[in-house]
Amino acid sequence: MSRLDNFISRMTAQRDILNQICPEVAKMEGLVLELGLGNGRTFHHLRERLPGRRIVVFDREVGAHASSIPEAENLVLGEIRETARKFIGIDAALVHADIGTGYDDRDAVTATWLPDLIARLLRVGGIAVSGTPLDHPLLQRLPPPPSVSADRYFICRRV
Repeated sequence: MSRLDNFISRMTAQRDILNQICPEVAKMEGLVLELGLGNGRTFHHLRERLPGRRIVVFDREVGAHASSIPEAENLVLGEIRETARKFIGIDAALVHADIGTGYDDRDAVTATWLPDLIARLLRVGGIAVSGTPLDHPLLQRLPPPPSVSADRYFICRRV
């Protein structure tokens, strides 16, 4: 698969999953956390799907389109692994993480800390969506929508 096709597949999977889970998230109490702002496409999508909902975004630096940058009080800059720890116990309704690099060695390192961090950020019953697997005893894997292959993008519920 070309890199372009891979990107399109990942973005389509991300959109389809977020569209599926946002109605449920809208009924839950708790923040929405976006781990990785990037160019802001997903933040912008979540803002449209969850109007009025507080979305706190984490990234190393701002590189997003001007229309897709959160307010200063909802933007946390620095290493996500460190900055998001300050939100442990916040009981988030949704944590979305699209911080994979496409390099197996780097993503393997992320896999050593990301699942536990997400489990500790979520409320019981909260939902995690990630471009990388979230193997953790407190995260129950959910099936993706029919349009998304099982290992393309991942959905979990905090138990």
